[in-house]
Formats: sequence, structure tokens, C-alpha cells
Amino acid sequence: MARKPIIVGNWKMNKTIAETTAFVNAVDGKVSDKADWGIATPFTDLQAAKAAKNLIVAAEDMHWADHGAFTGNVSAAMLKELGVEWTIIGHSERRQMFGETDETVNAKIKQAIKNDIKVIVCVGESEAQYDAGETKDVVKNQTVAAFKDVEAADAAEIVIAYEPIWAIGTGKTATNEIAEDVCGYIRSVVKDLYGEDTAEKVRIQYGGSVKPEGLKALLEQPDIDGALVGGASLKEESYLAMVAAICDDTLAISLYHFLLGYCLMTQKY
Repeated sequence: MARKPIIVGNWKMNKTIAETTAFVNAVDGKVSDKADWGIATPFTDLQAAKAAKNLIVAAEDMHWADHGAFTGNVSAAMLKELGVEWTIIGHSERRQMFGETDETVNAKIKQAIKNDIKVIVCVGESEAQYDAGETKDVVKNQTVAAFKDVEAADAAEIVIAYEPIWAIGTGKTATNEIAEDVCGYIRSVVKDLYGEDTAEKVRIQYGGSVKPEGLKALLEQPDIDGALVGGASLKEESYLAMVAAICDDTLAISLYHFLLGYCLMTQKY
């Protein structure tokens, strides 16, 4: 089954409203239909990002409750009012720094489904777990917990992002073979939960220091259907280089390297 790639930039705590507007103006009209392209932005930038006509716009998190005394949080209804139809759930930084658990990930997923918000759910192991050979146990447990009490039709629409924690923001990255092995294993876990038909529909991304020059080879792996991209998604030039990589546009990639060199020389960034 052919699964359309999905490449989403996770901006984390970066970009002002003005910077978001500039990014959307520069990038939105240049993405290709060979993949679904998107950005996940801070809550303050979502309305500006929604000016995009071609980009998926996602929140970086949402709460599991309809409303209540949850200072600093945002509900699904609030996202829907903005016209936001996607959210990331369970990113490792939320798990590590802000007390996210397998139970809250599952509760958020069910709340998103209830409100017709599409989900990118993150799973991944720490460096210590990787070194101990526990990767598959960790991602299996996280995946099973995330999909608890989720119907097959809804599960098929969820995007799973495999993000090894040791490769996020470190400059380290799993080899394509390692990424494919784990993503293929995650698909087998989904198959055990729901059957082959659902497992073949689910799109699985890789995330962890993804670079434009490595994207095409990554997507050639049979069980990798996209990327959740950090730093490389923040600059217009590197985002468009990813678009060019999917289009196999070597001229555009060369132009990206020229522009990046120019920006470095002029200290634009």
C-alpha cells in the first residue's frame, strides 16, 4: 500500500508571530504534492500559521480535558476554534520535562479523536535504554499504551513518530537501517493490535536530527513514511531544501547550499 509521506517541522519554543508570518509567506506556496508538509508551532503562533493554504498546521501539545483548572494549558476546543486540526502528543521533551506519562498520552489521544483533531504521537527510547538494548521494549510499551481503547478506524489515522531521545537536538542520528528496523517493529506492534490492514495504513515518521540531504534516503526505507523535523525546519532555506529533496531537484538543493553559505557569510542568522 502506498502511503503518502508526511514531513512536519516541530518548532518547539521558537519563532514569534512576525517570524511565523514571514516563514509561511516564504514556504507555503513552494511545497510539493509529493508529500504532506507541515509545521507544529507554539500556541502563540498558531493563528498566524493558519494563513498557510498548503501546510498542515499543528499544535505542539493539548490537554486531555474539555476545560478546567489547568493553568497554562490549551484544550481541543480552543484549537478547533483557531481552525487547527493537528497536534503532536507525547513528545519526549514533554515526557522528560513536564511529567507526560503513557496514561496522559492516551487520554490526550482520545480527547483529540473526540474533537476530530489528527494526532502525531511520539515514541522513543533514551540513550541508556538504547545502550541496554531495550529500544523495542520501550517503543512497544509506549505504542500499546498510546492506543489503549482506540478504535481501529481512528488508529489508522494516527501518525506515529519514532524519535530516539538520544538523537533529538544532539546532532546524533540513527542510521537509516536502525530507523527502519525500529519503525518496522512499531508497524508490527500496530499489526498485533489491529491487524494488517490498519498497520499498513498507519504512517510512521522518523525524528531525530533529520537533515535535508538525508531525507530522500530515509524515505526510501519501506516502513518510514515521513519525518518529524526539529532544527532543519526553522529556516526557510533548509525547509525548502527538504521539499527539493523529495522532488529530486538537485538544482534547488545546490541553491539551498549557496543561500546557506551566503547567510553564514553575512551573519544573517
